[in-house]
Amino acid sequence: MHQKTKDIQKRYDGFLQTNCLWKSSVVFDLHQFKIEEKSSKVNIDIDEKLRLGKYIERFVSYQLAQENNITVLCENVQIQKEKRTLGELDCILLKDQKPIHLEIIYKFYVYDTSIGNTEIEHFIGPNKKDSLFEKLTKLKEKQLPLLYSKECKSYLKTINLNIDNIEQQVYFKAQLFVPFSKLNIEFTSINKDCLVGFFINTKELERFSDSKFYIPIKKDWLVIPHENVDWLTFFQFKEKSDEYLARDFSPLCWLKKANGEIEKFFLVWW
Repeated sequence: MHQKTKDIQKRYDGFLQTNCLWKSSVVFDLHQFKIEEKSSKVNIDIDEKLRLGKYIERFVSYQLAQENNITVLCENVQIQKEKRTLGELDCILLKDQKPIHLEIIYKFYVYDTSIGNTEIEHFIGPNKKDSLFEKLTKLKEKQLPLLYSKECKSYLKTINLNIDNIEQQVYFKAQLFVPFSKLNIEFTSINKDCLVGFFINTKELERFSDSKFYIPIKKDWLVIPHENVDWLTFFQFKEKSDEYLARDFSPLCWLKKANGEIEKFFLVWW
């Protein structure tokens, strides 16, 4: 198998094994899309220059195409008003002949109790540039309401859909990381199966001085950690990770302990 195909397959498998961030509609009354996560041999070519969000949308498109009861009507539709883009519809599909407007989200969040007052507000991006609360608010107040705009209604007529018949759902997957000192946090509304690792800062790094490390490229953040990579020693890792931290960028890393156990973590710059 060609190396690029192998890489895509590993990323796709990792995408499939990532859980949805909540079940049913317990968060912000946003209804999670349900689809069976069945692995298959991937047969798609993806532009490696795509940013991760768009790359994952290709995986979702491929996943939907494997289902006999799903027909994709349109994807990535720009809704415009007088040459100004109002927003984009990720996907409109028929599932068992029922039209669904689907927004696709895949995120990485760390759990920082110093931010906000609620479970939802505690989840922030590893670089502190975004948050779960902000994303949910944007979905609720901007992305989903776009469907009901006059301009979008005009578009829907071109594909013979009536706005009143369309249900709105989200396909929101996430990888969550908790502080190393608080690994046993219990969540109330968030799906605990999304918890895949921990996060630390440079001061806490010393406790892993007898371990080996690997820093995957961003698209490989999807991949389930495995043995077959070029592992770095503690000192090699510190030197390489400092380059990321100097740019206020928190790398996702793999950790191989002395006993061979492999874990995933974020080394945060803050």
